[in-house]
Order: sequence, then structure tokens, then C-alpha cells
Amino acid sequence: NEWWRAFVHNRSDVVGLDSSIMLHPEVWVASGHKHNFNDPLIDCKNCKARYRADQYIEEHFDATIQSPDMEKLSDLFKAHGSDMTCPACGSKGTFTEPRQFNLMFSTRMGSVSGSDMEVDLRPETAQGIFINFKNIVDSCRVKIPFGVAQIGKSFRNEIIARQFVFRTREFEQMEMEFFCEPGTQKEWFAYWTEFCMNWLYDMGIQPENLRIRAHEEQELSFYSDGTSDIEYQFPFGWGEIWGIASRTDYDLTAHAKHSNKKLEYNDQENNRKYIPYVVEPALGLNRLMLTVLCDAYAVENEGTKEQRTILKLHPRLAPVKAGIFPLQKKDGLPEIAKDIYDRLCRLFPVDYDASGAIGKRYYRQDEIGTPFCITVDYDTKENNTVTVRHRDSTEQERVAIDALPGYLADRLSL
Repeated sequence: NEWWRAFVHNRSDVVGLDSSIMLHPEVWVASGHKHNFNDPLIDCKNCKARYRADQYIEEHFDATIQSPDMEKLSDLFKAHGSDMTCPACGSKGTFTEPRQFNLMFSTRMGSVSGSDMEVDLRPETAQGIFINFKNIVDSCRVKIPFGVAQIGKSFRNEIIARQFVFRTREFEQMEMEFFCEPGTQKEWFAYWTEFCMNWLYDMGIQPENLRIRAHEEQELSFYSDGTSDIEYQFPFGWGEIWGIASRTDYDLTAHAKHSNKKLEYNDQENNRKYIPYVVEPALGLNRLMLTVLCDAYAVENEGTKEQRTILKLHPRLAPVKAGIFPLQKKDGLPEIAKDIYDRLCRLFPVDYDASGAIGKRYYRQDEIGTPFCITVDYDTKENNTVTVRHRDSTEQERVAIDALPGYLADRLSL
């Protein structure tokens, strides 16, 4: 929701789209995915375990494989294959030669056997935007520069899914294709790189855990004139969470050529037509979620009786904004607490909890990142105020019940 608000709702130059997950096979032929969307695969002949050849080399040898380079991979396996050990079964020299493995998932469409058609689940959301470019220009009456954003599922038949949710076969993408006039793409590339970094800062990600890594020339796709990754320092090392790529006019040109349809933009103000260039900020929601959790997780007083686990989420990202507790289950305190809950639940996601000692209830909310805990005690019956406890500092203050909606709204940055 925060991404959609910042990249679509709060901008006049970006529109939203929800394109199809299953697309015609010719879309992937035109985009190059059908023949080029591959990873190098090796198999252990002994136990049948499979690995990405480039990742195996990088983890077990002092070598970096860019792109990846199949010729270099083959040479390395020929030179060192007899010394390579399978991590699964421990056997040596049992790997096959590296070969290309297509990462797309295929299925069948149609109700009659023999007349059905093979279709592919999308490995990225971007192509659904490109094939709808003309429809969007005509129906939304947008003018260049403009962007098209969408959130949706993508599927990649990864050889090895690993590192928790960092690399999975089904994942959620948040992508935008920003169409601009040729010659202005460098300016927009720099703009969106900075915009994406600032958005991560606004979400509370610690700056020292983020970096921008510009791709070297040999890493760039043949159609790209610039790509940078925003990386986060995970417990397992630096990993890409956001890729910003200047894709030139490759995608629209490829689809126009393959479909025999004109995908030019008619610039009426300057009386000319051209294929727009594209800058693409592509973010993986799964990886962003992992980033947020890793960055927010903290343990205080570890190993002591006062140990406290906290999820220091930005208030806007916290799934529960406030916990509401009666100090005791008697003397009318639960009724007051439930009345406060009924008032606040119409405005914010809040939680009511009357089970266990008050300290344990605080700690339960700390662990799920709840920014505030509201306790109804015996003073509440006297002066209509409650105790509000702050998650990170554990400081407490008295707040009037009637002032709670405004108090929370101000501090939640909503």
C-alpha cells in the first residue's frame, strides 16, 4: 500500500495496471524470454541434486561469473570437474556439464485435448505493461513522460530456491515502466534511483544497511545503457532488493516488430513520432518484506530475565497500530477497554488483549511491532485518561481517552 501510494496515488504522471498472469506464447518469443531466460544447470549423477553452475563456482572457487558466461563455465568445469564435490551427497567428480535451463513455467490452455495451447506463467510483470502500451496511451490520455505501475505475481522455475523468501519460485513484484523521450533517459534513470532510495529511507530502513551498486559494462544486458541495484546487507550478505534499469527502446521495438503493430508515441506538441525509451524500477515484495523484518528486528538485554524482542517497524508498516489492555479483568476495566477498542478500530488496526500479566502483553505487542500499548487502569475511572506506552523507548504517558484518535494519528504519520 505504501509503495502504491508513493508511486501511483501521489503522482499525476503514473497510472496503475493489472495485466494477465498467463500471456500468449508469442509475447515471450518477442521479449526474448522463450530462448534467453535461462540459468546454467548442473546435476549430480550420483544423487540427482541440481545446482546453478555459476553460483556453485562462486561459492567454491575464487571466480566470478558474469551474465553468466557459458563458455567460461564449461572451461572451469573441464579443468576442475574431478575436484568438485556435491554438497548433497559428498561425491566427487559426478557433476554433468553445465547446460541452459529455461526458468519459465508452462501450462496448457483449452478444454479440448489436442486443440489446447501451451501458455507460460509470466516470469515478470513488465511485459504485460509493454503489450498494453498503446491501449494505455489511448484510454488514459497520458503524455510522455509517464509511468505504468503494477503489483502482481510472477513465477520462475528457480533451480534452487534459497535464503528464506529471498529467492522463491512464486513471488510478488512491484514494477513500473517509465516511458520517456529518447535522450532524457539518463536524467530519469538518476531521478528514479534517488526516488527509490529515499522511499526506503522513509520506510525506516537504516541508511548504513543500503547501498547502490552500478552494473559494470560486462554485466549489462545488450539493450541496457545503465542498470543499478539497490542492495541491502542481509545476515547472509549483500543482496539486491530493487533493480533500476534503463532499457532504451528495446521492449517496445521488439513487440512492434513481432506483432506488426505500431507502438510509436505521437508527440503532437513537437510534431514527431518516436518509440519511447523506458526506465524500469523493479522491486520484489518478498525481498522488501525480508529487508524490513531484518532491519527492524532487535533483541534487548539478551540472555537476561529482562530480554525483550522488538520489531522496530515504521509505524506506517506496523500491522497493528495499538494494543488495548485492561489492567485487570474486573472492576469495570474490561468494559472501558472494549469501548476504547470499538472507537479506535474504525480508524486504525488495533488489538484487544486481556490475557496474562500486563508485562507479557506488552512484550507480545513488541514482538509484532505494535508502536503503542494503551492500558486502562484504576486512574482511568477517576479522570478518563489511559497509560500509553511507546514500543521503542518503553516510556509511558497519560492521555485523555477522547484525545486518543488524534494522538495516534499524529504519531503514526497517517
